[in-house]
Amino acid sequence: MVIFRRTALHLSSLALLSGALVVGAPLAAHASVTNPTVASIIKAAKSAIVKESGVHVVLSTFSGNAESSVVADIGKTSGTETVVSGNENFTITVTPKYAYLSGSKTGLVTLMQMTAAEQKKIGKSSMSMKKGSTYYKTFKSNLTSGTTFASLLPALKGTTLLAKRDKKTNGYQLSWSVKATSTQPKTSNVMTISAGTKTLPLKDAVTTSSGKSNTTFTKWGETVRVKIPTSTISSTKVIPGG
Repeated sequence: MVIFRRTALHLSSLALLSGALVVGAPLAAHASVTNPTVASIIKAAKSAIVKESGVHVVLSTFSGNAESSVVADIGKTSGTETVVSGNENFTITVTPKYAYLSGSKTGLVTLMQMTAAEQKKIGKSSMSMKKGSTYYKTFKSNLTSGTTFASLLPALKGTTLLAKRDKKTNGYQLSWSVKATSTQPKTSNVMTISAGTKTLPLKDAVTTSSGKSNTTFTKWGETVRVKIPTSTISSTKVIPGG
């Protein structure tokens, strides 16, 4: 099985879904950054992010007529995400001791790149991955704040502070691009960061030659509680070496 990697947290870096923005942290009042620059905004955002216990992320990706989405809740020690692409879907849940994977037949095979035999073993249950396993470590790094939060912000070099604030939120807008590679097209990013009392990411828009994605970050500070599946099968019984 090849681990499914989200292309946007710069999710294209998970952009998470655009729509009405409802932010848990107060965003009015006086700004937490005076004389804003790229460096001061990123510094303040890094400081603010590490104090947060969780965030709700929604990503929508559009490529031609195809649309896919990711809805995630990322916490300190637990997290969950559901990926939907057409009729295909899968859900990953992470707890301090186990990670769980479930999904539709085509979701597990097409999106997660599992074999048909592996998917058949899982069926309508969830595959459990014990703490310490390679799969657990990968999913934990994607869905808990220790690693994921740190990857939300752009690098200082190559990032520009746009002169105009975001119309809807009055947030700062940071812009940067990532050069094309042999496997990925050039991407152009605009991240909006709150200019209120907490300098936290609000949304991220990514554009490429093949499509676009929009991400929103809401409910900063939420306590993430996940539902543990009742019917499970160990990854050691599904994947060789799992």
